[in-house]
Amino acid sequence: MLAEGSLILLLGFAFLLVLGTPLAVALGLVGAIVIQREGLGIMSVPTNVYTGIARYPLLALPVFILAGMIFERAGVAERLVRFVSALVGQRAGGPAIVAVLVCMFLGGISGSGPADAAAVAMVMIPGMAAQGYPREFSASLIAAAGSTAILIPPSLAFIVYNILVPQASMPALFAAGLIPGVLAGLSLLIPVLYFSIREGWGAESTASEASLWQTFREAVWGLIAPVIILGGLRLGLFTPTEAAVVAAFYGLCVGFFVYRTLTLRLVYQVLVESAEIAAVVMLIIALASVFAHAGSTLGAFDAFARLLLGFTDDETMMLVMIMLMLLIAGMLLDAISIFLVFLPILLPIMRTFNWDPVWFGVLMTMNLAIGQFTPPMAVNLMVTSRIAGVSIESTVRWVSWMVAAMLLALLSVAAVPELATWLPRRLGY
Repeated sequence: MLAEGSLILLLGFAFLLVLGTPLAVALGLVGAIVIQREGLGIMSVPTNVYTGIARYPLLALPVFILAGMIFERAGVAERLVRFVSALVGQRAGGPAIVAVLVCMFLGGISGSGPADAAAVAMVMIPGMAAQGYPREFSASLIAAAGSTAILIPPSLAFIVYNILVPQASMPALFAAGLIPGVLAGLSLLIPVLYFSIREGWGAESTASEASLWQTFREAVWGLIAPVIILGGLRLGLFTPTEAAVVAAFYGLCVGFFVYRTLTLRLVYQVLVESAEIAAVVMLIIALASVFAHAGSTLGAFDAFARLLLGFTDDETMMLVMIMLMLLIAGMLLDAISIFLVFLPILLPIMRTFNWDPVWFGVLMTMNLAIGQFTPPMAVNLMVTSRIAGVSIESTVRWVSWMVAAMLLALLSVAAVPELATWLPRRLGY
């Protein structure tokens, strides 16, 4: 049974969310109220706000956001599309296949689903429409493919997970997300090929008029970016935080001196926009620390976990319940917020069943990736629908196919943990 203070904390937070209170405000406000009411020391609020973000690994988050936006504005996406189009060639479903593959590759640079989806949508949707693809389908597909960015390293979601679950190292999480991320992306090719062949979409697709070699030369600077980031991490040349700085500096060099698409004015705009995005994320993390301090001190999270365990002691059934809960939550909140809200509750359950924290982190992130393109809150879908000029409601028909395809990948990783744990183990993480 939950104590009164714990009930106030959990129900108060839920009530504020229903009222439409911003997540950061809801977390900080209800946490501070409970701390004051229970006599836990009101001066712990500013201390927890500071300690919540005063963590070295978190430095990687705003810098990776900056790096992703630099590559987007430098024109990397457009050149990658031309190269992959030449690689795929003329075939039914060619443009859609290109969109999925480019989204997956850009995920290895930006780590952000909405940024990935926006960059590819602006380049691909007009051309896909000319090849017969409904704009609703294109928006749904690119939103789904863009969600793989939080699985394929470097992943902003994994950075936050590592902060909350230190026993799952960041290099291990990055390595663990690679195979499931690729699997999730490739699963989207099932509905792509089915509808493209059935409807004849993209059958008259014309690959880039430029040769494969020419498009490769133009795209190679973008192609080697993930190699630099992941190769440097694997060789121990730099930490994940330092890798983010290297990626941002490399993107600036490519944009200024190779593609010559960046200007000082454009860089200033990128700095402002990335700072705004990072500030929102950091504010949520800082105020979530107040909420977490109140909940852990009162034992609210352990009590709630025991309540869940009271429903079933079957490991498989508990995992199914958690996955369903996360899928629903993913439709309403962003991935980072869900980590901050649900992980304190789920960690005791994870320890009870002795689940591998790296594998569990990948499963959580796959659920949240699906939520990024599932209405009503689908952040990726909001971006691609706006670019395509269609309503989110009109995409539901197509989104359901993408959700079903990615659920197959999720079930595969849940049933075969080796898909997530094999690579980190092979790499010595």
